[in-house]
Amino acid sequence: MTERFEVQRDMAAAPDTVFALLCRPQGHVTIDSSGMLQSADGEPVREVGDEFVVHMDRESLNDIPMGKYDVTVIITRFEQDAHIEWTISGTIQPPIKHLYGYRLEPSERGTLVTSYYDWSQIEERYRDKGVFPVIPEAGLRATLGILARNVE
Repeated sequence: MTERFEVQRDMAAAPDTVFALLCRPQGHVTIDSSGMLQSADGEPVREVGDEFVVHMDRESLNDIPMGKYDVTVIITRFEQDAHIEWTISGTIQPPIKHLYGYRLEPSERGTLVTSYYDWSQIEERYRDKGVFPVIPEAGLRATLGILARNVE
């Protein structure tokens, strides 16, 4: 079974423009296609270990009755204008250890953006719940469309 999705889109925007949006907590809310991300608090991230809070609403997916809750986004990779990755810590403890991220490569048009979602490191007790992937591949593609709309 696949435990990682990757999707790409070429955007007419410079890598630093795309990266700047991805570093802002509210930027994640702006481009979210799932409807779960409601708002965010915190400063733009600058390095591995930086964190911000996202206020979530799981009812948008209509799959698990979690209602509204908060998660802390924890940056796990940070390469200026090239790669940003994070995991979350929330109501479920210990953290699930699924990863989200973006890789940016300069392209003739502007930036080739690769979005990924990786749940290969989750513990068996979470795997057995049958809720992964939380976000389908189509959700990543839709988010890239919203990202393009906001940076182009």
